[in-house]
Amino acid sequence: MSADVVSLLGQIREVGRDPRGPGYQRPGFSPIERELREWFEAEAAARGLDVEVDANGITWAWATQPGPNAVVTGSHLDSVPGGGQFDGPLGVASALDALDRLRADGRLERAARPLALAVFPEEEGSRFGVACLGSRLIAGAIAPERALGLADAEGDTFAEVAAAYGLDPHRMGPDPERLAGIGSFIELHVEQGVGLIETGQPVALGASIIGHGRWRLRFTGQGNHAGTTPMAHRADPVAAGSAVIGEIPRLAAGFDRAVATVGRTSIHPGGTNVIASAMDCWLDIRHADDAVVAQVLQAIVDRARDIAGAAGVGFEASRESYSPTTVFDAELTDRMAARLPQAPRLPTGAGHDAGILAAHVPSAMLFVRNPTGVSHAPEEACEDADARAGAAALADVLAAELGA
Repeated sequence: MSADVVSLLGQIREVGRDPRGPGYQRPGFSPIERELREWFEAEAAARGLDVEVDANGITWAWATQPGPNAVVTGSHLDSVPGGGQFDGPLGVASALDALDRLRADGRLERAARPLALAVFPEEEGSRFGVACLGSRLIAGAIAPERALGLADAEGDTFAEVAAAYGLDPHRMGPDPERLAGIGSFIELHVEQGVGLIETGQPVALGASIIGHGRWRLRFTGQGNHAGTTPMAHRADPVAAGSAVIGEIPRLAAGFDRAVATVGRTSIHPGGTNVIASAMDCWLDIRHADDAVVAQVLQAIVDRARDIAGAAGVGFEASRESYSPTTVFDAELTDRMAARLPQAPRLPTGAGHDAGILAAHVPSAMLFVRNPTGVSHAPEEACEDADARAGAAALADVLAAELGA
């Protein structure tokens, strides 16, 4: 076996470490993500895989000759700001490990279907604001025109960044032919919660992804001098926006099992001695019932309009992305359960490329135990033994799909 999942992760442990503190900075379509992609390509090439990057920036590594009804596994390599080391890379490293296991015991030679490993770009959406951007593009879940017009915090558009990354923006978009060639997609991911901690099992089967969306809330006021403008004469968007953010936990708590979060804000122009003229904040809402997501959003928007109106501030809300509740392919998940009878089935509140592809391709997921239950933060964890158990489980379910 070339290198197991633990040693593979060790090879990239220092790539993208945040110099300002714990955690990682691995933005999509960045030099750091390029370094990680090149690492994957080198590992794939060392195993004799044929590597290609498609028009949407998705990297494909074929362990067999490409063909119809392919079995595909993989994940992503980008991270949220300050994220942990396992979210994404665990699935990629496990795919390489699983391939090695299949080869080592001769199962790959007996495969009756093609096998490919895939790495999806900008899954987190931390750079351009839309999660799972690569899988959305290939699946037609976002219009290419809209995707290309997205801009990062520096004002660089996705079209500009993609071109600098070596892609042709004019070729980006739906690829129904490639999707039609995928017979099964299985994504392994570190669990982003506490579901496995008390089960005594290192691996779970994904049952569903609850509905979730992102909205930008924009508050606009009158920029002015911080020292010469009386408090009663201000139209301060930061004061109004902050008041709304403070109300969100209470509003979300009024709906059973709903969660709503603001984890990012932007203030313009951002001077210490300047009353801002605008404030943007990004709202994330999740619930298993899509109707409840809409109700939570409406409650927040209604309250925001009231607060903004009382403060003499403008307000508008715009949707950036939405993924309805996704239930993974029942037949594929049942086949996986037959190989992993001890694995429980768990829903997740986190979005994944598998959830986007599920509308077009039979898709499923494996989750590997996270002893802290923390994700999108440096405390995210995965024990070595659990990581190896996850790679072994992935190899077993891939073998079953391959007919090996």
